[in-house]
Amino acid sequence: MSSTLSAAQKSSSAHPHAKVEVFEKVGGITRLQWTQLYQGSEDDSFHACCIPGDGSLIRMRTDASNNLYRQRVTSPDVGSDFSSWTSWGVTAYAVALCSYGSKIFAFRIGTDGKLYRSESTDYGASWGSWIDMGNISGDATFRLAASMKDADHALLLYSNGSTLYRILGPDPWGAAAAWTNSMNSITGLAVTYMGDWNIMVTGTQATTQKPIVCSCVLGDGYSAAVGSWSSLAELTIAASDSNIQFKFPALDMPDVFRAFFIEAYTGTEQYSRPYGTHSLATAEFVSNLWREPVPFNLSGDYGLAMCHKSPHVWLTRPDRVWRASVSAGSAEITDSVLQIKAETNERSGRIAIVLRNDGGRFANVGQSGETYEAIKLGSEVKFSPGYHTTAEWSPEHSTGLAHWITGWEYTSSGGHAEFILHAVDGWGLLEGWNARRQFSWEAGDKNIFQLLNFILARAGLEFSSFSSSSAVTGQYPAFTISPGESGKTAVLRLLDRVPDVLFFRGEYAYLKNPQASDGVDYAYYGAE
Repeated sequence: MSSTLSAAQKSSSAHPHAKVEVFEKVGGITRLQWTQLYQGSEDDSFHACCIPGDGSLIRMRTDASNNLYRQRVTSPDVGSDFSSWTSWGVTAYAVALCSYGSKIFAFRIGTDGKLYRSESTDYGASWGSWIDMGNISGDATFRLAASMKDADHALLLYSNGSTLYRILGPDPWGAAAAWTNSMNSITGLAVTYMGDWNIMVTGTQATTQKPIVCSCVLGDGYSAAVGSWSSLAELTIAASDSNIQFKFPALDMPDVFRAFFIEAYTGTEQYSRPYGTHSLATAEFVSNLWREPVPFNLSGDYGLAMCHKSPHVWLTRPDRVWRASVSAGSAEITDSVLQIKAETNERSGRIAIVLRNDGGRFANVGQSGETYEAIKLGSEVKFSPGYHTTAEWSPEHSTGLAHWITGWEYTSSGGHAEFILHAVDGWGLLEGWNARRQFSWEAGDKNIFQLLNFILARAGLEFSSFSSSSAVTGQYPAFTISPGESGKTAVLRLLDRVPDVLFFRGEYAYLKNPQASDGVDYAYYGAE
């Protein structure tokens, strides 16, 4: 806090100034607002996309007869033609694309069972001949994924239905080598490079045969040693008799790690739809901290492909193209504030912001293209208290609290119209997360800190500590989260085991172990 802000706070004639902003974020991460740019009639089948250095959108797809097509759209935007495809004159099952700078690699598993690659060195404007990379006895159950670290380093992954193989290249492309993990079946692969080769796999577990979405790392010296595989880490799982199948993941890192996968249910009221999730801003991929996956409003069997070039993320399917900005929409509503009531308790926090609505300025909140488009359910509200001060940059503000919008209301009386926003803090986000299924850990699996980290991540919240008791890291309890249980209830059950308390600063949850010897770092200044 600056000396001028501190002096204003202590003054008996202080003139308060509350800064209030709204962001299309959850837990500090942009909520991607997808705009559909194309809807066609292409077959939902194997497909891939990438964006090389010139910003072109490169797509590849097969049709119901396994014919392979490619597409290059330069400067893709609203109004671009995404319907024109070029036949490659070959057939394929699974396909993959990866790019760096002007270089692009295309991979396919041919209907003859062989693995092939083709290369472009001019951003996809022209392509070389298909090169035979060997007979892998491929069929429609095989999967492909590829990524590039730079122009000289690429990784190709393929699975034969149960085992994953990696091939490193391109100068030269090496021999295929099996991973050190195991699955009963593999129904999808995705990979992106960031420090290591970060990989997502769908299929069924080797021992329990439960459907699962999991992650692992092929080390490149960042989180794991070069060439070593990390163990599989569960993102989501289903019971073996649930009639659920997970397949066709997509993975990219435009701002944080973002992933999609298909969840297919074959029971009564069957469905097959994509679910999307993202990692925390500070989380390494190997830590496997993901927000609870949420459904994407689409039905399909082969999933989505994802790629990016700042400032946009692209999501594609053979018959669809979407785009979203990684920059969060925002709106400052400071000048409309009439009253703020914030309540912060040990285990809850909420805020009500009363805004002037003369002229109906807040009549169209949340609507595309409107001034207050960012005001939507779940959007982040930041309230920064401050004062008019003697500083030339007055008014000044302290870093404020973060809340997330749960609703709003319109009122009018005596010729005055008001718009009232209601929002909750991190405790409210925790309460809003309800386990879709049972989560269970045996004694010794995770300590209390790690369990808290998992639950908070599911609600989209960061987690750290100012100080913590030895019990937080020393206890590895058997712990179960029942289906339908809220994150708040689960967190409080864990906190009941330790002397530590949890509090929020913005999207961060912090642990503190209160001690009688703790120093006082604040004081209250009131009128004498």
